[in-house]
Amino acid sequence: MCGLVGLVAGNNVAPDIYDALTVLQHRGQDAAGIMTCDKGRFSLRKSEGLVRDVFRQHHMQRLEGNVGIGHVRYPTAGSSGPALAQPFYVNSPYGIALAHNGNLTNAEQLTRELFQDDLRHLNTDSDSEVLLNVFAHEMQTLGKLSPGPDDIFQAVSAVHRRCIGGYAAVSLIVDYGVVGFRDPLGIRPLVVGERVDANGRKAHMIASESVALDVLGFTLLGDVAPGEAVFIDMDGQLHRRQCAQNPMLKPCIFEHVYFARPDSMMDGISVYKTRMRQGEALAKKVRRERPDLHIDVVIPIPDTSRIAGQSMAYELGIKFREGFMKNRYIGRTFIMPGQSQRKKSVRQKLNPVPLEFEGKNVMLVDDSIVRGTTCRQIIDMARDAGAANVYFASAAPPVRYPNVYGIDMPSASELIAHGRTVEEVCELIGADWLVYQDLDDLILCSGEGNSNIEQFDCSVFSGEYITGDVDQHYLDRIDAQRNDEAQASKRAAAQEEGSVVGIHNNA
Repeated sequence: MCGLVGLVAGNNVAPDIYDALTVLQHRGQDAAGIMTCDKGRFSLRKSEGLVRDVFRQHHMQRLEGNVGIGHVRYPTAGSSGPALAQPFYVNSPYGIALAHNGNLTNAEQLTRELFQDDLRHLNTDSDSEVLLNVFAHEMQTLGKLSPGPDDIFQAVSAVHRRCIGGYAAVSLIVDYGVVGFRDPLGIRPLVVGERVDANGRKAHMIASESVALDVLGFTLLGDVAPGEAVFIDMDGQLHRRQCAQNPMLKPCIFEHVYFARPDSMMDGISVYKTRMRQGEALAKKVRRERPDLHIDVVIPIPDTSRIAGQSMAYELGIKFREGFMKNRYIGRTFIMPGQSQRKKSVRQKLNPVPLEFEGKNVMLVDDSIVRGTTCRQIIDMARDAGAANVYFASAAPPVRYPNVYGIDMPSASELIAHGRTVEEVCELIGADWLVYQDLDDLILCSGEGNSNIEQFDCSVFSGEYITGDVDQHYLDRIDAQRNDEAQASKRAAAQEEGSVVGIHNNA
């Protein structure tokens, strides 16, 4: 999962892109980058680390121009390192930069086509570079010295015909503007907004989540529709067109469970209200399955489960308490690379308040259980703090299958619920009772906000991959490439080689 920003305004855009990326930091903590364009020249700063660490004052001063794009990276396909920081760019045609959120399921095939047929060289193993080169090739085949909106939309249409998977992208074309587009199934999110300054000048922004627009004073115009492209020209004018043949809205439901900020709107759905409904549905399931269960207090695992926990406690008529204090300077453990680092970070991140646990029957609520590392340690902390019984509720169903559309769940063997019953998972995490959300209830919680959604991508829960091109051979291949052991080997190799694989900018 990554965060995207694209902006065209009447003044220097780098400070606004920086602020937007800071708001989207929850979507990726591996690397960050900003590219701007001024008088036909790209200016780029990207590196590993958080937004606040990557950009210093002297970097911002060099990022000149009233048009630019930004990216925060969370690695899924490919490895980690400075060369994988985005945006990527190519010099031909025109000069095109691109930042991408998602994962192409046919990246291997496209890589061969780009080399053998399109005669284009790839410098990394990132599918984002694949997407950039596909788009650049389609722009080049137009043969136009000065492409207009119609030409750009034609190129995006060709991208949709060639690329399969979940993807949202923002692309900067030198001296022409910024284009944003979303895969034909709308798996990955993208929104567009408008701001009018005191002089009546319009600025337009494209971003992964509406919260990035809110904090910068933009009005949300709406979501970029599945298969749609939006183009902001150098004068700040917005152009929109549907570029896919059979678009359908099938967004990723895990955005609502975990990734998105609760104050965001996605496909017309309030993430906050979705998580409230998740808590209500969980409470009703607790009543159905264990009507005589005595719970003294409901305690959320900060932060993404807080809303569901509050709603669950209210529905059950039970006290809600903050039993864990969070160190906010530790990143999100789910997107930490490597199992050992995830284990270490949990203890650094959370500390229990013993008064809320001692002698009590505690219901802990989390947004989901993926590898089980975090919840096992948290349950141990609750017991160490004196809890009499520790029950555990997951606002999501069991995560049993890999994700192939841009979330780092590549290996089924690393998912605690894969091939196990709820009772077996309960024993492994050390809870006295475990309750999962039902998938039908989760879909109702999200679908209530938008009747136009045909279905959600629930592949991590159901094993049904909506692009129709994912088989066991594909899953076995990405498992071998991206499981924890493989990632550890890649990191070790990168360190041995000085952590530089490719061309990157450290200006």
